[in-house]
Amino acid sequence: MKYRAEITTELKPGMLDPEGATIQRALVHLGYNVTSVGTAKKLLIELEADGIDDARGMLDEMCKKMLANPVIHNYSIEVQ
Repeated sequence: MKYRAEITTELKPGMLDPEGATIQRALVHLGYNVTSVGTAKKLLIELEADGIDDARGMLDEMCKKMLANPVIHNYSIEVQ
C-alpha cells in the first residue's frame, strides 16, 4: 500500500536556535511583542509499505538514521 507521511523535526528544549532568534529579533524590530520563536522542519514523504505499522517502522528508522539527530532533535511522525 502507498502511505503519505508528515515528519516534523524540532530542536530539543535548551538547544540554540539561531534561525528562531533572528526571526524573533526581526519581529520585535517590526513592532511585534514576540518573546520567543522556535523553528521546525516539516518533511512530506510518500512510501510503499505492507501496512501502517510497517510504514511507521520504516519512517522511524529513517528519522533515526538520517532525518533527525536524536541528540538535539525531537521528531513526530503522522501517517495518512
